[in-house]
Amino acid sequence: MRMQGVVAGVGMTRFAKHRELGLKTLGAAAVTEAIGDAGIGLGDIQAAWVGNCAAGIVTGQESIRGQVILRPIGLERIPMVNVENACASGSTAFNQACAMVTAGFYDVVLALGVEKLTHPDKARSFAAFAGAVDQEELQQMLEDLKATGPTGEGGGAGESRSMFMDVYASAARAHMARYGTTAAQLAAVAAKSSFHGSLNPRAQYREVLTVEEVLGARMVVPPLTLPMCAPIGDGAAAVVVVSEGKAAELGIPTPVRVVSSVLHSGWDHGPDEPGTVELCASEAYEEAGLGPDELSLVECHDATVMGEILACESLELCARGEGGKLAESGETRLGGRVPVNTSGGLVRKGHPVGATGVAQIVELTEQLRGRCGTRQVERANVALAQNGGGKSGNEAAAMCVTILRR
Repeated sequence: MRMQGVVAGVGMTRFAKHRELGLKTLGAAAVTEAIGDAGIGLGDIQAAWVGNCAAGIVTGQESIRGQVILRPIGLERIPMVNVENACASGSTAFNQACAMVTAGFYDVVLALGVEKLTHPDKARSFAAFAGAVDQEELQQMLEDLKATGPTGEGGGAGESRSMFMDVYASAARAHMARYGTTAAQLAAVAAKSSFHGSLNPRAQYREVLTVEEVLGARMVVPPLTLPMCAPIGDGAAAVVVVSEGKAAELGIPTPVRVVSSVLHSGWDHGPDEPGTVELCASEAYEEAGLGPDELSLVECHDATVMGEILACESLELCARGEGGKLAESGETRLGGRVPVNTSGGLVRKGHPVGATGVAQIVELTEQLRGRCGTRQVERANVALAQNGGGKSGNEAAAMCVTILRR
């Protein structure tokens, strides 16, 4: 089914450690802004998909998260679907909302991603990430990470940091050994994203860092220093999606169309065989009728800078093994051939996991509308979002690639 739909309105909170704010407040702020941006009323929303990953562990709210968040602002009675799909919860909510508009069931729908990750007990926050793997395999996975990690660095996996930092660190060491990728190239990704994030008022971190400052920062797990890793934070992002007919009725001046959105789950495959990102991207490019050379910009899932390097390769922005050189070349920086993570990415904008996928759509929509000020990509016409999460065997458990076109 070829995906259809028009992004009519977007809204987003700043991503930060909002210790004083809960899911209801964060969600309400994003939804209210999106509805206002779309020029509609609450009563026009016909259905809602709400992406959230960790509320059950962090706040104790299970089962009816969307209803709890949306009822106080007056969204009631309509169908509400709660979506939990690891770090891809938000992008999955958006994918499903678009699918229902494409199928003709609704003309106006809401996709909301919202997350509260900060907690006085950090172990509870880290437990939310540990829940995104097979629990029967978790202990063996932690033991393997400790055994294969640098001496003295493996013991904190899942305790003093998210275990996924160790997963990415392992991938980074393998990439460095095989392709000659350097620590300076990893740092170049973080430095580039820090510049982009400095221009984004909704980013969690806005300080500009040099490559040297990134390399000199505290080591999390070799070769990843602190600025190379996404922080824990809270936030919400919302998108109103409408049918083509409704978009014409609303008279949207700069319609942003969903031309493809592809969702897949991971599977076991050989280390050199295509994985979830490649599968989603190839289907998305085919569905959209375009190739990677036509992209104006990309928002990708950089839970660490290694995630961006691997994504650039898998999305065919460069050849396999060339992701580090691509970052070092400046081609993924604003003004470059294909700017990547103009929002600052997860490492600077922040990564409240359930909100991340929808936040990518917010950034890309605003870029395609020409509303990003000093971080605006010139002549932005086609944009891609890649968001995945969890771990199933040797793959991401869930992966989504979406392409938008002005």
